[in-house]
Amino acid sequence: MYGQSPELLHTPPQVETHLGHFPYAENQRQNLVKVADFYGREEFLDRTAANAFFQMQAGAKASGVDLTIISGFRSVPQQERLFSRQISKRGSREAAARWSAPPGHSEHHTGYAVDIGEGEDIDTFLKPEFESTKAYRWLAENAYRYGFELSFPQGNSQGVSYEPWHWRYVGSPEATAVFSPARLTY
Repeated sequence: MYGQSPELLHTPPQVETHLGHFPYAENQRQNLVKVADFYGREEFLDRTAANAFFQMQAGAKASGVDLTIISGFRSVPQQERLFSRQISKRGSREAAARWSAPPGHSEHHTGYAVDIGEGEDIDTFLKPEFESTKAYRWLAENAYRYGFELSFPQGNSQGVSYEPWHWRYVGSPEATAVFSPARLTY
């Protein structure tokens, strides 16, 4: 089981958010490994997070649950395109930021964040309804055992919309350090 890292016992320096999102640097490409193909798109995670995810996926499968990787690492330019689409859809940067991180501020840049779905149940992919799936219930009860935690629970202090599909890996000292400012806001 993963407990709270000793690094969290020390208060990190204050980190400014942008529209409620913390800044995140892109992981280096040599640290990323391919973990899935999702609708013709290759998905990558940091090597350490990928190994932990595969162990978690196997644990879920043993319980009859199929965890699907929908999205992993995103570069800043990829996030810029995604965020621009959200601005067009929602009408402003502020409204878009409730649903998508501005470029340079996405947990996906780290290679430690992953959007998860249940098998082929596309009706719940990237939707709050994911919380009604066996996959979400299994994750809520077991993900911590593999070093994963829900990034944006209901009512989170960052003001980001509830994302039951979005999980971050915090099972290594490096990952814990990356997310320590966000974790201290809960």
